[in-house]
Amino acid sequence: MSEVAETMIVRAVELSDAVAWDALFRDYIAFYKATVADGVIATTWQRLVAGSDNMHGLVAVNADGSVIGLAHLVFHRSTWSPTWYCYLEDLYVDETMRGSGAGRALIAAAYGEADKRGATRTYWATQTENSVARRLYDDVGELTEFVQYRRPEAR
Repeated sequence: MSEVAETMIVRAVELSDAVAWDALFRDYIAFYKATVADGVIATTWQRLVAGSDNMHGLVAVNADGSVIGLAHLVFHRSTWSPTWYCYLEDLYVDETMRGSGAGRALIAAAYGEADKRGATRTYWATQTENSVARRLYDDVGELTEFVQYRRPEAR
């Protein structure tokens, strides 16, 4: 394990993380070549900090106090289970910190939060060509046979 992983912690987001979180979340959005309105980003931050709408935010923090990664969890009910499910909606580690163990630590913390809340499934999605992340996901998760479909955008 790298020295970074040994000195890193994962914890819930705090108000003092706002600037670092915003930069990481915008980098994450850019990574996927997507756009998210500033108002939506602000609303997401407020929900994560408050822990409202069944949303929970995690950050990976280096020994020097810098925030190097984030994970956003959405807890929801299921029609297939009497318990909660945990959707790991967003997971991102600063590009310069990839391979440090931060992604693995964030997923482990997501599993821990899911267990604490009694969620019987934790799941996430990524693009098929995201090979770097998928190497980690293959190690800590189980690839399913499901393909995701979405309603087309309004025209």
